[in-house]
Amino acid sequence: MIGVTDTEARVPNPRHYQRVQRQRRRLSRSRARRQGPDRRHGVSPSTRWLKANAKASRLEARVAEIRRDGLHKLTTALAARYGTIVVEDLNVAGMLKNRRLAKHIADAGFSELRRQLAYKTRRHGGTLVVANRFYPSSRTCSSPSCSAVKAKLALSERVFVCDRCGLALDRDLNAARNLAALASTQSCGGTVNMPNGNRVRPGPPGSGTATGRPETAVTGQPCPSNRAGHGAPQHAP
Repeated sequence: MIGVTDTEARVPNPRHYQRVQRQRRRLSRSRARRQGPDRRHGVSPSTRWLKANAKASRLEARVAEIRRDGLHKLTTALAARYGTIVVEDLNVAGMLKNRRLAKHIADAGFSELRRQLAYKTRRHGGTLVVANRFYPSSRTCSSPSCSAVKAKLALSERVFVCDRCGLALDRDLNAARNLAALASTQSCGGTVNMPNGNRVRPGPPGSGTATGRPETAVTGQPCPSNRAGHGAPQHAP
């Protein structure tokens, strides 16, 4: 899943590459059976190899374009609907080392999603808040009267259960509520992208908060007064 809003609206991972796995394998086998280029021995690729390679390349390009189109539609809808969008700075390079999740994480396009949200929130007059990488959004109880932090929360645990107050909630929704509450903190927010001399489309931005977890870089120094460890709010150039 790419993200979830504090109103329980979920954005699933479309898994574009997973849908064409059989076709990709078939084209790869077809290309491997042809005579490919060999620079060491000065062998040129055969005409059939060039045709098979062109088919495989067109499929890869088509999947990339479909993913980019889907991300544009998603980010445009989020920026137009929500006045504040919160994203997390995740260690995506480390997450890709998990062989069971690497394909799904890479297929989500976190970096492109973050890049599009950055300029589209400015264009619509909204605010983009980037949560610190070490903020325990999934391990923190979202109940305002509790806010207890669990020491560990395995990835296989899809339901967050608070040891203190007994709150049982979907872990992604629990994290979304924590990020939404974090965005409303005035004393110390995350990295904030706001309009600064840019042309803003007419009409006020939507209300509510959308939360997701694309990869990004956090600027600013940590704020010791906030347990989230956010940097001070900054204006994007």
